[in-house]
Amino acid sequence: MTAPVTSAVDTLVLVGRHVTFYVRAIIGVPAVLVRYPKHIVRLVTEISFGSASLLAGGGTIGVVFAMSFVSSTQVGLEGYRGLDLLGMSPMTGLMGALVNTREIAPIVASIALAAKVGTGFTAQLGTMRVAEEIDALESLAIPSLRYLVSTRMAAAFISVIPLYLVGLFASYMATGFAIVYLNGDSPGTYNSYFHLVLTPTDVLFSLVKAVVFALMVTLIHCAHGYYATGGPEGVGKAAGRALRTSIVAITVVDVLLSLLFWGVRPSLPALGL
Repeated sequence: MTAPVTSAVDTLVLVGRHVTFYVRAIIGVPAVLVRYPKHIVRLVTEISFGSASLLAGGGTIGVVFAMSFVSSTQVGLEGYRGLDLLGMSPMTGLMGALVNTREIAPIVASIALAAKVGTGFTAQLGTMRVAEEIDALESLAIPSLRYLVSTRMAAAFISVIPLYLVGLFASYMATGFAIVYLNGDSPGTYNSYFHLVLTPTDVLFSLVKAVVFALMVTLIHCAHGYYATGGPEGVGKAAGRALRTSIVAITVVDVLLSLLFWGVRPSLPALGL
């Protein structure tokens, strides 16, 4: 076969292997909840709070809070500046509610999860693969994919809800701080518009986004680690490929979910729009 044909076949084989991996990992989640609950609890603790000092190896909760706070502070500063040029600075409360809830908070939380937790999963599983520890599990009749991947999916699902709510709170707090205290906008006006357009449905859809992103990141990073080859260098390359893939997947799926939840022309019933 010619080189283009060989490359196309290899790509199809790789895609098929990953899709099969994802399906098997998802199907195995109910079984691991019953069979490995202690292992899942340990993974939840490791994901959320880490196992070392906050600066050296702390959990994801601090990373999500910090990234959400900083990014939403920028939303408040630049959003107020832009609206003030148009004479619409009182509308910044609307921006703080919509932009943070629908887009900024879920994307920031998922990228933090990919960078902090996802790369860790890739490194762990990749190291186990090159050290033949995964093969050792299989020789002991332990289903390695369920034990190593499905348990991590369950732990990510359990962890992402409180983690995301922490990030969403940080986003709201940061935007309000930037608009009210740094730019001197009226707190009453800001809170009025903020609560006027913030609905439970938007928060629910935003949480659904975060959960989908978390499961997607876990699957992508675990797959790259599970199939890593080439020793320590190969594990490093797998972590880089997984991070690039997950970030691209997050942005693409975010657009699709936004269109699904709010449509091409989002409506604001509270404002008659």
